[in-house]
Amino acid sequence: MRDKRKKFVELAEKRVSRLIKDARLVGNLSNRSNYTYKDDDVRKMFTAIEAEIRAARKRFDGTGSSDEAVFKL
Repeated sequence: MRDKRKKFVELAEKRVSRLIKDARLVGNLSNRSNYTYKDDDVRKMFTAIEAEIRAARKRFDGTGSSDEAVFKL
């Protein structure tokens, strides 16, 4: 039982840290001197991100499923 807890903590720390890093990298896309984007692009990005976060939360509540999704603008 302790091994499962240890593995959970190890993976959770790695995956959440990676998610935070990737979220910061998405934020870097806001630099208009390097990128051109539309408000609709930003809305689509954050709608997809927020939907995936809600789906992950539901899986912890036991009410969600793990569907594979690919994001496209």
